[in-house]
Amino acid sequence: MTILVTGATGRVGRHVVEQLVQRGADVRVLVRDPSKADFPSSVEIVQGDLLDIDSLRAAFTGVSTLFLLNAVAADEFTQALITLNIARESGVDRLVYLSVIHADRFLNVPHFAVKFGAERMIEGMGFSATILRPAYFIDNEVMIKDVVLNHGVYPMPIGGQGIAMVDARDIAEVAAIELIRRAQASGKLPIQTINLVGPDTLTGSDVAAIWSDALGRPIAYGGDDPTAFEQNLASFMPKWMAYEMRLMAERYVSEGMIPEVGDVERLTKILGRPLHAYRDFAAAMAAAA
Repeated sequence: MTILVTGATGRVGRHVVEQLVQRGADVRVLVRDPSKADFPSSVEIVQGDLLDIDSLRAAFTGVSTLFLLNAVAADEFTQALITLNIARESGVDRLVYLSVIHADRFLNVPHFAVKFGAERMIEGMGFSATILRPAYFIDNEVMIKDVVLNHGVYPMPIGGQGIAMVDARDIAEVAAIELIRRAQASGKLPIQTINLVGPDTLTGSDVAAIWSDALGRPIAYGGDDPTAFEQNLASFMPKWMAYEMRLMAERYVSEGMIPEVGDVERLTKILGRPLHAYRDFAAAMAAAA
């Protein structure tokens, strides 16, 4: 009963592999660069990507269940649809798909619209699937820690509505639990959607205050205007992607990423422990500085 993990070398995927191995699952990973696949010897490695049909078919041979994670890319939708078709062709009808919270609402943001389209494809093709919809990743903040530490500013324009940032370890553990539940089920289970959120819904000012406490000095919130955010991102990523991130930030400001009633309690019950908190992340970054 082999579980195939895509995106296995990324921030979420590597934790998914770790969690599956800890639970005794047979794991296969599809990776572009096997030299980056630092996994236990029990993990089977297939080289390829989600647009390489031959490697996809090889990766799906003997697989029971799929973890589908495909990163933001210009061809993300094609990657998802090809993979879903090859999965069905290979007789794999059980999967966990990593979508995004509010995928059905933030449709002007390309990768949200893509993930919502993939959700509809999963439903239309009759998969037995868990759709995981994470909020903003706490782990994204590693990218801005130098700005916080060296310039005294929290620069992410996340606004005043509130965002329930989620830790990648919590995402991965829920994914692993759902993958094994699907893989071990005696029959086809209905589609289920789970919002993945953190324990606290935080505004930009809240996050700045957390950093101030962690560092013992004032940290200012940089404000809600995404213009500088887009310009900075465009210095090290494609301009289309920087613009897409701007569109996402604008929705943070206007609507936030707020959990539904019961989301935190549901996740705590699934995991059997408290969720990782942003305050603990900031404290760890401050201690390591």
